[in-house]
Amino acid sequence: MKTFVTRLRRDEDGSVATELTLLTPVLIVLLLFVVFCGRLADSRLRVDDAAHQAVRAATLARSSSQATSDARATAEAALRQAGISCRSLSVNAQLGGLRPGSTVVVTVSCEIGLSDLSLLGVPGATTADASASSVVDQWRGSVATTGGAGE
Repeated sequence: MKTFVTRLRRDEDGSVATELTLLTPVLIVLLLFVVFCGRLADSRLRVDDAAHQAVRAATLARSSSQATSDARATAEAALRQAGISCRSLSVNAQLGGLRPGSTVVVTVSCEIGLSDLSLLGVPGATTADASASSVVDQWRGSVATTGGAGE
């Protein structure tokens, strides 16, 4: 009986090391997947933030053309500063006449490559869309026009 217990104890030697060796790659891939999901969620939040910044810049503009260009430039700068590189970026501004009290809506669409989000080397891309709206300040001033000198 003593020999059986001794032999059984000897058979268990090294099993923990073997199990750890086999499970380590699986745990590393699982960890990288969690990092991938976190970075993807963070990228979507950054695109949402870029839309909010772009709509604010558009509401501060004095003309429709300036509002559209300010919204695009602001979205590009916000994404660049956040470290998000879009394969293609679309910024659409619905200005609503840009009159005081009107609502401006900006939609930002960014195609994000998945391969640079984690070390997994995931192929493909996903599109993150965000929309934000803001009201043009009711009491903002308008561009003053003067008839000439002396007025």
